[in-house]
Amino acid sequence: MMLATVILVLVLDLVNRTDCHDKQRYNIGGIFSDAIQEAAFRIATYTMNNKYPYSQIELVPSTSSVLPHNTLEAYRSTCGHLQNASIAIFGPGSSIASPFIQSLCDAKEIPHIETHRDFEMNRNDTLVNVHPHPRVLTDFFIDLIESFRWKKVIVIYDDDNNLLSVAPLLEFNNKKGRKVILKQLEYPDEQPGNYRPMLNKVKLLGEMQFVLACSIDILENVLKQLQQVGMMTEIYSYLITNLDLQTIDIEPFQYGGTNITGIRMIDPDLTEVKRISMAVRDSSDSHKLRVETALLIDAVQLFYETIYDLTIDRKMIIQARPINCKSTDNWKYGDSIINLMKSKSTLGLTGLMKFDNEGFRRDFKIDVLELYPQGLIKVGEWNSTLRTIDLQRPVVENFQKNLGDNLFNTTFIVLISLTPPYGMLKETTTQLIGNDRFEGFGIDVIKELSGILGFNYTFILQEDGLYGNRNKSTGKWNGMIREIIDGRADLAITDLTVTSERESAVDFTMPFMNLGISILYRKPEPVPPSLFMFASPFSFYVWLLLGISYFIVSLSFFVMGRLSPSEWQNPYPCVDEPEYLVNQFTIRNSFWFTMGALMQQGSELAPVAISTRTASGVWWLFVLIMVSSYTANLAAFLTVETLVTPFNDIDELAAQQEIKFGAKKNGATANYFRDSNLTKYKQVWSYMVHHPELMMDSNEDGVVKVENENYAFLMESTTIEYVTERHCTLARVGGLLDDKGYGIAMKRYSPYRNDLSTAVLQLQEKSILTGLKIKWWKEKRGGGRCASKSEAGEATPLDLKNVGGVFLVLFIGTILGMMGSFAEMTNCIYKRSRRENVPFKEQFMREMRFFVQFKQSVKEVNNLPPDSVSGKHLMNNSTKTIDYVKM
Repeated sequence: MMLATVILVLVLDLVNRTDCHDKQRYNIGGIFSDAIQEAAFRIATYTMNNKYPYSQIELVPSTSSVLPHNTLEAYRSTCGHLQNASIAIFGPGSSIASPFIQSLCDAKEIPHIETHRDFEMNRNDTLVNVHPHPRVLTDFFIDLIESFRWKKVIVIYDDDNNLLSVAPLLEFNNKKGRKVILKQLEYPDEQPGNYRPMLNKVKLLGEMQFVLACSIDILENVLKQLQQVGMMTEIYSYLITNLDLQTIDIEPFQYGGTNITGIRMIDPDLTEVKRISMAVRDSSDSHKLRVETALLIDAVQLFYETIYDLTIDRKMIIQARPINCKSTDNWKYGDSIINLMKSKSTLGLTGLMKFDNEGFRRDFKIDVLELYPQGLIKVGEWNSTLRTIDLQRPVVENFQKNLGDNLFNTTFIVLISLTPPYGMLKETTTQLIGNDRFEGFGIDVIKELSGILGFNYTFILQEDGLYGNRNKSTGKWNGMIREIIDGRADLAITDLTVTSERESAVDFTMPFMNLGISILYRKPEPVPPSLFMFASPFSFYVWLLLGISYFIVSLSFFVMGRLSPSEWQNPYPCVDEPEYLVNQFTIRNSFWFTMGALMQQGSELAPVAISTRTASGVWWLFVLIMVSSYTANLAAFLTVETLVTPFNDIDELAAQQEIKFGAKKNGATANYFRDSNLTKYKQVWSYMVHHPELMMDSNEDGVVKVENENYAFLMESTTIEYVTERHCTLARVGGLLDDKGYGIAMKRYSPYRNDLSTAVLQLQEKSILTGLKIKWWKEKRGGGRCASKSEAGEATPLDLKNVGGVFLVLFIGTILGMMGSFAEMTNCIYKRSRRENVPFKEQFMREMRFFVQFKQSVKEVNNLPPDSVSGKHLMNNSTKTIDYVKM
């Protein structure tokens, strides 16, 4: 097939020569190491010769086939092309032979065009390299890794050339705070191309981010062997630096969920690229164009357009002539061609071809590709001048998958611990194997998630029972977190608290259970019977205010009785003309009247005036409510057992000295106090540090210590709920000290995290998690044992907030009664002063003088108001006037 393509090009070239005998022909030489480059070189010249129908110039290609490392043969071929009057040399593709050819072209001032990657590329008078500068490409890789926020990178390379392409990444070690590890692809001497032993060693490092810098010829094989050693799963991420990633068969890897990022300079979907790909085949089974081939075609296009501009637009006459390598002759037009090439800009298969003042390519763009089930998809591009990456992952057809598509038929190794009720061994006399050995809340949660997402799972035990803590000195993790990091388990579920420290090492689903830290202690003890138990229904302040109210109301009756004219009564009802009147509300009678009402016994006193009757009604209402409240609350105190707790919260616990306390050693609860910024919690942590013997190895040990000693144990509230359902002598004291949750742990950057979190949310919305909690907390394994022994509500003394309204009504009624008595007395004095034609002020002062004589309870008749004696007639004599009215 390749031979037929070459013959076709030669035939077309011959036809073109016969048709265009009047054109100015220029020979160009090409030095290549394979037939593909030769064919591309001839097709490019043929395409450019026919691109401008009225052009008077024609490029005549002449090629030489030279092995990559044969420097002498490359030199001879170049001399042959110069002897043949070639005006430009394309190639060679070898970085070893290229410097020798360049020195010859410099001496003869012949344009030298290269398309390969040159790590020692410098400014040169006659050289034009259309390949991007390797350092610029490395800047792109640095920018891309920065956008990924990778903290640690392992570079896997095959040879020194590819290592040099990413060597500047080592700057991360010093400048960016990231770590870069280099690993070269190696294979046993007897098994060339077998990289599996080396890749297995890399896998044991436990890292997830890799940069693959290897030749396109072995790239597909390396990816397959990565897949074979288990490094092509969703937890791994790869950045492939080769610009020809789109030319290999990527289908075996696009369904595994691996995060593969690649780059390209040519778009295989462009019509021109497809046309060239059909004519120039990079391999027998691929029609995809490689970058170096596309760069060669672009280089021919750039050279042709340069010659066209000089001869047609600028009317320069370029004369080609043979040049002998052994002579000192040079070609005088070379500088003009090179200078114009470096100042031009044209659009080719690899994008814009433009050069800076150093002669290096600039303003080019590189596409960023990511692997999806649909294949490699462009998600952004990078501009070499602006050094900006615009990543916009597109939503393609069928890209959004149903929940569980990523996990369907996936098998997970799920790590559990024997922590009731999250994971337990079944209590049975039958020998069980596999997953059937276990039961519990966490086991059921995984089962429910499996039903939603369709994955399989195998439970394994965390033998040491450790959940995971980071060693401050070494930075290494232990327990479940270590197993997840090392890849020995995919998921971990138990009462594993989600913390920021753990979140930095592994990923968690959204919490399947919310909780907080609380205090486990013995149940409160009953208050011993008291000699003054009868006083318990009211608080001290209520009793105090009750006594004050009794005193004030009694004095108020005394005052109202003296002020109110109606309360001065005839001591002898049978005598129509009494010498004096008496008042029943003396100090002793007033106190006795209110006491009788308070004791609900009554008295022989009966208020007469409206004011005293109003005050009496309010006092009786007050007494009714207070006595009823006292009776009801006293019954509660006599029937309900009042309990007392030595402390009510963490502050009181930390302040006392009798009760010792602690938490689980190296657990999330202890770490919470260790990392807290609150002063009171720092004091708690200081106490724990100075009493290491109070820190328990497990929750079970803490429960036993609480039952047998004067000890309080700090632990998660959900575990306290489980314990208090089965240990009836224990209870939770106080509220929650924080708010956190339990989550399912998995490897960092796991693609399954969102699916698992969504499934957990579904379990919450359908109340399945609530049902599982009721099952394992209150029903299974002795749950509900203490439900019948739960205490009723504790009786508490009535406080002012309970009966304050009654006192308010009492005080308002008393004040109104006082005001009514005063108004009644004033009215009577006013009527008498009008009738007897005496000054009101004189009568008022006389009454006030008598009022303040508190020891006087007898009043002369001439001091009485006219309406104070029984009867409806008026009696007049020389010394006094008495009005008789109906009492």
